[in-house]
Amino acid sequence: MVFGIRAIIEAILAGKEIESLYLQRGLGGGLLTELKQVMQQHQIIAQQVPVEKLNRLTQKNHQGAIAFISPIVYQKIENIIPEIFEKGEVPLILVLDGITDVRNMGAIARTAECSGVHAIVIPAKGSAQVNPDAIKTSAGALYKIPVCRHDNFMQTVRFLQESGLQLVCCTEKTNDYIYKPDYTAPTAIVMGSEEDGIRNEIIRIADHLAKIPMFGEIESLNVSVSTGVILYEAIRQRQQ
Repeated sequence: MVFGIRAIIEAILAGKEIESLYLQRGLGGGLLTELKQVMQQHQIIAQQVPVEKLNRLTQKNHQGAIAFISPIVYQKIENIIPEIFEKGEVPLILVLDGITDVRNMGAIARTAECSGVHAIVIPAKGSAQVNPDAIKTSAGALYKIPVCRHDNFMQTVRFLQESGLQLVCCTEKTNDYIYKPDYTAPTAIVMGSEEDGIRNEIIRIADHLAKIPMFGEIESLNVSVSTGVILYEAIRQRQQ
């Protein structure tokens, strides 16, 4: 946590990843104008909140501004994909569309790191924060595996396809099982939220739709478990 307008300005200028920023509703002043200019330059959006919320976050003199800094440095998938090919490796990328629960995020990252996934891609909006709870649930995996957070999520997904990766969407909207795609090819596996699934824009451009066979009365698995199931099908094929 960073509080105080000047401290937050310096944190942004120092290149810190701002996970969230809260400003007191109705706040004014010259220093706030400077903060807003810096926010605009770095494409950071603040939430306007009542002072009571800020007081619950800290009892210290916050000056009407509190920010949370991400414990990791986000990377760009545009830089990672060429590096994978240059090493002579076959890319395996995990795309998380709308995973908002931090514990699911942490559990998924742990499985991804253990299974050799090269990077995780998430949208800048509508995704779980990488906070201490996520780090703890991941058993530290979020420090080890590159996490790429992008504003234009659809553009990033299309970039993966244009780079030669097949998009495999894990979804119930198909009759094909997860065993059908050939994961020995460069692959990006897309997982959606348990509430909304994968957005239709991605479903429409996917190379493969694949579902996990279900035999019980409960209709779906937890998304972190589903991720492990499909990732290890990919690993099984690659090991053969």
